[in-house]
Amino acid sequence: MSTTARRARTTARILEEAYPDARCELDFTSPLELLVATVLSAQCTDKRVNQVTPALFARYPDAASFAAADRAELEGMIRPTGFFRAKAESIIGIAQALCERFGGEVPDRLEDLVTLPGVGRKTANVVLGNAFSTPGISVDTHVGRLARRLGWSEQSDPVKVEADLMALFPPSEWTQLSHVLIWHGRRRCHARRPACGACPVARRCPSYGEGPTDPAEATKLVRAEGRA
Repeated sequence: MSTTARRARTTARILEEAYPDARCELDFTSPLELLVATVLSAQCTDKRVNQVTPALFARYPDAASFAAADRAELEGMIRPTGFFRAKAESIIGIAQALCERFGGEVPDRLEDLVTLPGVGRKTANVVLGNAFSTPGISVDTHVGRLARRLGWSEQSDPVKVEADLMALFPPSEWTQLSHVLIWHGRRRCHARRPACGACPVARRCPSYGEGPTDPAEATKLVRAEGRA
């Protein structure tokens, strides 16, 4: 194991101890529900998505019903999540593809998931890791930002960041690592003013000082609940 990998895993363990409840914050009961919720979560908080999905999933319980959805009605139901027209188009397109090529079921392989309209590796890995327990690293804006700040990757391309993290951590840790980094990014390591003075890995972070280092000032920036 390289020195970089050893240091990265030690840092990750500290973060895991800081966020013992880290998990996917989208509510779902099936792979399809998680896939749709993940589409809706783009540029929207998970909390807002969770407010919309109970009625949505009751109205559209399977891929066939989403595929046959009245676009205007679907748009109205998901309007609170923003970008509702584009999201409705994606959801209907995904559902139609599932019905046409996968018997209405969400596939459990990355290579199949990424063939669905608008589904990239990030979304696919969210579904694989949380609905199918298949290891995957979901590189959203938080994971990418933290990977660079912690010195785990110098890349801006999410696919390259994913590859760098896969090289540092064993597959068994990939899904939980994604959760922990997302929780840390939402709660402390913010894009603009990270709470450096209240960070559990401050001493191990090469980017320490990008945000306030005074503990009292930094603590004011800590969010009890995550926001996208």
